[in-house]
Amino acid sequence: MVVDFDPVAFHLFGWPVHWYGLMYLCGFLAAWWIGRLQLKRPAGRGWTAQMVDDMLFYGGLGVILGGRIGYVLFYNFGAFLDDPLMIFRIWQGGMSFHGGLLGVLAALWYCHRKFGKRYFEIVDFAIPMIPLGLGFGRIGNFINGE
Repeated sequence: MVVDFDPVAFHLFGWPVHWYGLMYLCGFLAAWWIGRLQLKRPAGRGWTAQMVDDMLFYGGLGVILGGRIGYVLFYNFGAFLDDPLMIFRIWQGGMSFHGGLLGVLAALWYCHRKFGKRYFEIVDFAIPMIPLGLGFGRIGNFINGE
């Protein structure tokens, strides 16, 4: 079975909005929602809404920066050596799960330092926020034919 989707969902003010980007947005919103739900549970004791927002912000940076840097280092290093500025051409595609994972782990380490909580306490709080983001990312991969 061959599935052929247009990677562009729609245009907004003349700019293409890609399904992959929409899936990232859905993943971040789902993570935010789950993080806010956790504040109402026993696991949320000692956490604030600001901490959840900060963790999501830094985690999002970790996913995007780590994913892009990982793609360049793991899969396209030769092109990077030929043209180092290609790392900034995100519209040409290229994200790596491995790099994104390392970026998130680094972001959680930063949150551990910023919040004064043990690293694995940060990880325990973040873990429930991750699966829906991964799921939306896989849907984006499917739509892109990856």
